[in-house]
Parts: sequence; structure tokens; C-alpha cells
Amino acid sequence: MRIVDSCLRYAVGLLLMAIAVVVFAVGCTLLLPWRVARIRLCNHFGHLVGRSILAVTGTRIVGDPKPAAKALGPAIYVSNHTSPLDIFIGIWLAPLGTCGVAKKEVVYYPFFGQLYLVSGHLRIDRKDRGSAIEALRDTARLVRDNGLGIWIWPEGTRSADGRLRRFKKGFAHLALATGLPVVPIAVEGAHQIWKKNSFLLHPGEVRVTVLPPIPTTGWKLDTLDEHIATVQQALNDALPAGQQAEIVPAAAK
Repeated sequence: MRIVDSCLRYAVGLLLMAIAVVVFAVGCTLLLPWRVARIRLCNHFGHLVGRSILAVTGTRIVGDPKPAAKALGPAIYVSNHTSPLDIFIGIWLAPLGTCGVAKKEVVYYPFFGQLYLVSGHLRIDRKDRGSAIEALRDTARLVRDNGLGIWIWPEGTRSADGRLRRFKKGFAHLALATGLPVVPIAVEGAHQIWKKNSFLLHPGEVRVTVLPPIPTTGWKLDTLDEHIATVQQALNDALPAGQQAEIVPAAAK
């Protein structure tokens, strides 16, 4: 039965997560004075645990996108967001030295959230625009001063039907502040394996495509909406018809 299979997969996944979190949390505690070191340590955690959880959930990654992402170095990686699996795809694929950006509620996720709290990665309050903007500015300084990259889901929340949603502007402001290229990451099929607000898992294939980097050194604040639309269009075109946005806006509000 699907529910029994899902329960067993969750149990194994939580056990693996608990063991890994204990080990890496000790390391993060020892590295509390050094935020960049904690970020890099937790990148190693992500590479190990992300791939393991994908295997436990029955997620088969088509091809091998990891070398393509690793070869690009520091960048702002932006991906579509349709499933809880996206977190594990992101932490597995993000190159060493990549700072994650997540909602503040991530700390309530079992085990993973508690490690995230001490990891050095960024949490933002989506309900407090002023606080979120200041947090992004701090992250831009951290990234710029230490040669880091950023991984962010620009839609801000998961899509319920798998279709690409309108992008928020946070990633674009980070691009302006850091000058890093934007690398779209297209994730196809994750919403069919672990759907939003669903307990059941449906093992299957996920295709992850690392698209060519989009330079941002010429971006200007007064044309930011056009740049956002360009990135969204590139990601939209890489997705299958069933996941493409019904309308890609010319400007993002």
C-alpha cells in the first residue's frame, strides 16, 4: 500500500537526517564564530544528506547535473519550487560555498530546521518586507566579501500545480548588489513525487537542468523588471508544457 511504503520511507529518512544533524550540529557549534566556515560545512551536509534523502524517497535524478553546477562557481542559482523535494535537490546540487536563502519557518522542520538555525545560511521573514530587505543586504555583503554563491527559490513559495509562478525581486536585488551571474535551474517532475500538502510519496524520475549563466554586470535598478522577466522566461522555456507559467509577465511586481 502507498501509505505503508510512504511511512517506511519517512522513517528511514528521518533516522538518516537525525544522525547526520547530530554530527554536523556539533561541527557548527564549534565553528560558531566563523559563519563562512559553517556555511561550507553545511554544504557538505547537503551534498551527503540531500542525495541520500532523494534516494530514500524514490527520486531518480535523470542524468548528472552536478558537474555542470560545480563548474560554474559562485553564482545566484534560481530554481522553480513545486515540492518539498526541492530543498534536498538544492542542498545536494549547490556548489561548495553556496549560501541558502529560506523562509524563517524552516527552523520548524524536524532535524533539518534545527541544523539550519546554526548553519549560517539566511532565513528571511516574508511577512516583514523591511526585515527581509535588510537580511538580503547583509547576505549580499557576506557573499561579496567571501566569494560565495547563493541558492534561492524566487517564487517565494511552492507551486500547488507544478506551474511556474511569478518571481519576486529579491534575487535580482542580490544580483545588483553582488554582480554575480544568475543561473536558472529547471526541476521537472518533483511535484509528482511529493506533492504540496501531501503525505504520500510516489517514487519516480526528476529531470534537473542547469541552464547557461545570465550575466548581470549590466543590470540597472530602473530596468530590473525586464531582467527578472528575462530570467523567468529562460527558466520557463526549459520546463515541460505542464509546468510552464500560463503567462510569463513582462514585468514582475
